[in-house]
Amino acid sequence: MKLIRNKAEPDSVTLPMASTRHRWKLLVVDDEPDMLELTRLNLKGFRFAERDLDIVEASSAKQAREVLAQHDDIAVALIDVVMETDDAGLRLVEYIRNDLNNLMMRLIIRTGQPGLAPERFVIDHYDIDDYKDKTELTATHLYTSVRSALKAYRDLRTIDLNRQGLARVLEAAPDIYRISNRSLNQFFQGVLTQIIGLCNLSESSFISTIGGVIATFDEIDITVQATSGSLAIQDRFAQIRKQCTEAVLTGQIPDGLRKDAYVVPLLVQRLPVGFIYIEPTQDLSDADRGLISMVAQQCASALENLRLHIDLSQSYDHMIDMLAKVAEFKDHTTGSHIRRIDHYTRLLALEMGITAEEASLFGKASRLHDVGKVGIPDAILCKPSRLDPGEFEVVRTHTYIGGNILQRDRFLSVACDVAMHHHERWDGKGYPEGRPSHEFHLVTRIVSVVDVFDALISRRPYKEPWNPQDAAHEIEQGAGTQFDPTVVTSFLKLFNAGKFDHIISAAQHATDLPEPFDAAPD
Repeated sequence: MKLIRNKAEPDSVTLPMASTRHRWKLLVVDDEPDMLELTRLNLKGFRFAERDLDIVEASSAKQAREVLAQHDDIAVALIDVVMETDDAGLRLVEYIRNDLNNLMMRLIIRTGQPGLAPERFVIDHYDIDDYKDKTELTATHLYTSVRSALKAYRDLRTIDLNRQGLARVLEAAPDIYRISNRSLNQFFQGVLTQIIGLCNLSESSFISTIGGVIATFDEIDITVQATSGSLAIQDRFAQIRKQCTEAVLTGQIPDGLRKDAYVVPLLVQRLPVGFIYIEPTQDLSDADRGLISMVAQQCASALENLRLHIDLSQSYDHMIDMLAKVAEFKDHTTGSHIRRIDHYTRLLALEMGITAEEASLFGKASRLHDVGKVGIPDAILCKPSRLDPGEFEVVRTHTYIGGNILQRDRFLSVACDVAMHHHERWDGKGYPEGRPSHEFHLVTRIVSVVDVFDALISRRPYKEPWNPQDAAHEIEQGAGTQFDPTVVTSFLKLFNAGKFDHIISAAQHATDLPEPFDAAPD
């Protein structure tokens, strides 16, 4: 299904052709007022590729530098050589190419004193695109020179935009199969840049999913946007989104879209899940439309990858929750405890320089640290008094049980490390294997600290809760023996800053914390 505006239909919102965004800019640098006036007259009414011409003037090389500082989108410059000095124009060329590093602008030297700047010497030694003697630069020759220069500028911009788009696509490509919102946005922004460059479009387009359609597939509302150029099109985003949604769902272009606006649906399993919308400055060729259709297929594939990624991620989260629930049914105090451990773990991981995305995974893995308690007899697990040595040895086996449960799935390898080894010590005197805890994952060492702290400040049938300050001091005393000292340092920093207060309050008042919020990846 392809949708394109009928050119014969009226344009409900007219884009003024005088818009600065749709004009070419020509810089004329000359110290002769008559030459400036003559240039304006000879180029009056000039148009190329459906765009008018804006002429910006400077009467010296010094003034030209000031103009260049204000206009970074000049396409062509006509530069006199002899102005405030005999080589002022040539120095200006060097400034544009070398200091500003502007290789796109087309530079035409024109001089009334060719003896001071011989043509062959200037062409050989300066990065210019044309050389004209003022005596031969008739109105027709001026028109031809400017038109040729603008065409070269446009083509170079097209190549450069395509290069930028390809770079973004290639940069995003390795992440497409472990996709995040950021990599998908980067991918879409790249293909959009390619469309603009290859089809010579105005720099105003966007790609967006249709709100609600994906939700009907998997009950998730995903929005992916890539915008480029004009703020005006972004101001109309809500209106265009509604109209494009109607277009791809009904197959009919609604009234309200601008003349020549082009809409292509993104289809997944033959169902529309989004669209590409562009506003070209002129009608697109069949080749352009074919290219955009191919790009649309790639965008749809990327959206499908995102949907599969989210399905997999949700399945992982549900598996974590189900296993944690199993442990909670065995011990009614476990449910609140594992949510608190999750919160502690995420905050501590972030403090230690872990990314938000990775910290979220740490928190999820921490929820399964006591999953092995499902194999401990209820009489021991729920005993209202202290355990005797034999009973304590039985409880210790929850680490082996937890590791045995989780080791069967590679996606749970980190959680398995936590469940198996969170009672190991920094000095190697812990259990079940008696190995130094520096051999294990960072999240395991984090859980070792926060598990003990939360147990100390929580009420148990056999003990009263500790004062949080005393519990924090106990953690500090264990640094370098029981706990990883770097983890303890970060823990105490957060504790003293009050970052754990809401978690501590929940433990003291036996209230539930909300599920941790998954931060967007950096």
